[in-house]
Amino acid sequence: MKIPFLLDQINIPPLFSKQPFLKLFHNLYLQSSSLSLPLSPTNLNTLINNAVQTKNIKHAIQIHTQIITNDYISFPFLFNNLLNLYAKCGHINQTLTLFSTTHVVSKNIVTWTSLITQLSHNNRPFQALSFFNQMRSTGVYPNHFTFSAVLPACADTMIAFHGEQIHSLICMHAFDSDVFVGSALVDMYAKCGDMGSAERVFDEMPERNLVSWNSMIVGSLENKLYDGSVRFFKGVVGQTSISPDQVSFSSVMSAIANMGAVEIGKKVHGLGVKYGLISLAYVKNSLMDMYCKCGLFEDAVKLFRTIEDRDVVTWNVMVMGSVQNDNYEEACNYFWCMIGEGISPDEASFSSVLHAVANIAALDQGTLVHDQIIKTGFGTNICIVSSLISMYSRCGSLIDAHQVFEESEDRNVVSWTAMISACQQHGCASQVMELFESMLKEEIKPDYITFVCILSACGHTGHVDEGFAYFNSMTKRHNMNPGREHYACMVDLLGRAGRLNEAKNFIELMPIEPDASIWGALLAACRNYGNLEMGREVAERLFEIEPDNPGNYVLLCNMYARKGRLKEADEVRRSMAVNGVRKETGCSWIDVKNRTFVFTVHDRSHSRTNKIYEMLGKLKELVKKKGYVAETQYAINNVEEYKEQSLWYHSEKLALAFGLLTLPVRAPIRIKKNLTTCGDCHTVMKFASEIFEREIIVRDINRFHRFADGLCSCGDYW
Repeated sequence: MKIPFLLDQINIPPLFSKQPFLKLFHNLYLQSSSLSLPLSPTNLNTLINNAVQTKNIKHAIQIHTQIITNDYISFPFLFNNLLNLYAKCGHINQTLTLFSTTHVVSKNIVTWTSLITQLSHNNRPFQALSFFNQMRSTGVYPNHFTFSAVLPACADTMIAFHGEQIHSLICMHAFDSDVFVGSALVDMYAKCGDMGSAERVFDEMPERNLVSWNSMIVGSLENKLYDGSVRFFKGVVGQTSISPDQVSFSSVMSAIANMGAVEIGKKVHGLGVKYGLISLAYVKNSLMDMYCKCGLFEDAVKLFRTIEDRDVVTWNVMVMGSVQNDNYEEACNYFWCMIGEGISPDEASFSSVLHAVANIAALDQGTLVHDQIIKTGFGTNICIVSSLISMYSRCGSLIDAHQVFEESEDRNVVSWTAMISACQQHGCASQVMELFESMLKEEIKPDYITFVCILSACGHTGHVDEGFAYFNSMTKRHNMNPGREHYACMVDLLGRAGRLNEAKNFIELMPIEPDASIWGALLAACRNYGNLEMGREVAERLFEIEPDNPGNYVLLCNMYARKGRLKEADEVRRSMAVNGVRKETGCSWIDVKNRTFVFTVHDRSHSRTNKIYEMLGKLKELVKKKGYVAETQYAINNVEEYKEQSLWYHSEKLALAFGLLTLPVRAPIRIKKNLTTCGDCHTVMKFASEIFEREIIVRDINRFHRFADGLCSCGDYW
């Protein structure tokens, strides 16, 4: 007896009949009713195929009901397609339930393969492998389709042993010569990081298709074997029966970008034109990215202008490319233009523009981007939350950074590290240690960068014992080998505490070769404590490691000058000139009413120069009344009577004077500097914060100094 279906008794109104599935169902049902017959298996299969397109779970349930009502569940093709339908609708658990509870159907190789495929596609690799083993235990033998389905699951486990076992079975069942199985094997080994095995399988394949070649190109790229990616791309280009596609081009472009091999990139660009793929957005985006990463930003811009239908990826490439080429204002412009053209930003868009904002410390821009993040629903995205914390911190607003952190619900090691780094940059060592301990209590495992932050915080605040305790815990508690940055932090920790001999001994006993960052930390300590003998020795090492770094020459020159050895200081300057090394010009910038004003030493280019220097004179008188004494060791001028005056023309003092003139009374003054701020400027900022009752925040190349009420957040330990 036929049980009437729910919709059998309903007259479908015209509005509903326009919906494809309901219209199709209505027509098929009317046909069967006119013949006094139930819906046929063929008709139900047609409905399944239609429902796969709509991915509507309600339609799947309705079809399932009809299959059971008409006792068609034993039809293998309907059963298999129903399994796939539930999976396509995003209900893989329903697929598993149907498979496990249905016993009237003979589950053949197609059934098992369909299930394994869907589990693999739904990121359930271990379940896919489990059902593969169950299938074999029931006496059903895998075919080439089954092996092609289970190998991606092996790749997703990232455990090569699983793939090796399947490889043995493939050879046992004589499917190792199948081109599809071979391609899946290559892909599996590549994703498991075993490119040697991947290449051996590839070389032994009697027949290769484009998928095989792409697996080697992509696999080499993912395993950072960029030369290999280029080599296999050349191989596929040399084939007469196969032509590279957009996957081949985009992958090899990424490899070339990472190599910085722009000349090869230009040749591949030409091949893209030859094969007629250059019009594809996917290929153009990859080309733009390659030119950006190879430093040819203008070539990327030219390509960008030829693209009519720009999607979010196209815009993201330009935003990220601008950041990579230090065009931070340009990155912000592209971001706002993208929004202006009606393209909704994604996670990559927000992360990139926040990075740009952080680099120029444009707090107003950052708050506008934050508004967009909230409006578009990305406020809980953990990656963007971490970028927001870093942005606010680097813009000088630790309070906002902390608020974002506190409001985030799902915190991972990246967001915790971002907050720890923020406190470290602002000199809040106690908060850094508190956060670190709280992170451990929440069973979040610290990573490489987390330890760099906490060791740096200990170093900048004189917590030597705590620093060594954290350093030793890396190996003893967290099973992590220290890297060069960690060793550099420890040298810096000892050096800032004046324990120079211990720092040098620490370097000599390190299990790794010291690099420029490690020797540089010791040289800075020698400068701070006036140890010229050790400083000269360390500087000579640095001149060999990085002969083009002007900072090392400047530190040694300053050490000689402070000891009154002006002849040797002049010799260092001459060696800089001979080697073509130029000292980076110090500059400071300040934002006033959405405009950025840049100042260099002795700057007189501003329209209000006279007022600025008048303010400097006033400031000089006020701080002297408070007890200021010029720290002439920071003066560049060698003539004694001009040393003090030259100190007052430092770029950060000019920026401070301009801020006092233009910003509202008692409003915070935020100054950015491209070099380390000098001790004399540091002293003046402390006095100015007390005299004018202002919060003054200076971000130099190393950290933040927050001046308030005559004190600095660094506690004068920097």
